Amino acid sequence: QVQFVESGGGLVQPGGSLRLSCAASGSSFSFSYMGWYRQPPGEQRELVARASSGGSTYCVDEVKGRFTISRDTAKNTVYLEMNSLKPEDTAVYYCYASKNSATYWGQGTQVTVSP
Repeated sequence: QVQFVESGGGLVQPGGSLRLSCAASGSSFSFSYMGWYRQPPGEQRELVARASSGGSTYCVDEVKGRFTISRDTAKNTVYLEMNSLKPEDTAVYYCYASKNSATYWGQGTQVTVSP
């Protein structure tokens, strides 16, 4: 059974930074993709960024230039460096990992950007 340990969320002022990390365990294989979704209050879950096992990365336009995703494939760990945070970045951030048709989810970590 795949399990995740997420860390790094919290409260930060606008313009501040946070670094999220997510370590997956319980898998005998490397995931095709690992990344992050977020769910703002009252809204649907949306993709933030993903990293492939081959090293390619993708960030949605709303966070490009501010967020950086990285991955340690050997450790099944993914990171999200978030800079220049805005109040609209406030959300529960969910780590995920996928291979073939299966997607696995972390429990989520709260990020709140507020003065």
